[in-house]
Amino acid sequence: GLRLPIVYNTNAYDSVEVLKLLDGIVDVYLPDLKYADDEAGFEYSKVRGYKTFAREAIREMFRQTGDELIFDENGLLQKGLVIRLLVLPNDLAGIEENLCWIRNDLSPKVAISLMAQYYATNKATTDSRYILLSRRISEREWFNAVSLLEELGFEKGFMQEYESASYYYRPDFTDAEKPFKDIRDFQ
Repeated sequence: GLRLPIVYNTNAYDSVEVLKLLDGIVDVYLPDLKYADDEAGFEYSKVRGYKTFAREAIREMFRQTGDELIFDENGLLQKGLVIRLLVLPNDLAGIEENLCWIRNDLSPKVAISLMAQYYATNKATTDSRYILLSRRISEREWFNAVSLLEELGFEKGFMQEYESASYYYRPDFTDAEKPFKDIRDFQ
């Protein structure tokens, strides 16, 4: 019969105990590793101990999947771990520290998905407390993050094109009929 992989998409602020219950059930883990700093985690996401919780959770995901990605004959991911890193303005995500942790504590073979799609919305555009998040990332910030992947010896992963991130990933919630654009709208 039909067997679909179970994909767990998460902000990585997960309980290790719950993740252990998912061992053998989840096929693909897609955690976001948002910050390398607990203070940034609290300041921008209102969670305490983000770095500690997220890293422990990702360590458990890695224990379950290892560093190999397994694809089917159609090129669809069937099993593995892909850690997503969203580049934020002013390096609020701590990309270098997170990449060093992944390489040194897990493996340089862990797949990384480096994302350029951040854009300021809601309070980040109007509240002075979030001034460091009030803009899109610069091309320089993006290419610094890309260079770190190469310098630190990561072997596999995925990257957005810097230019594609400016509009394609932005929902337009003023358009009630079609807030999410289709890729064909940009070709």
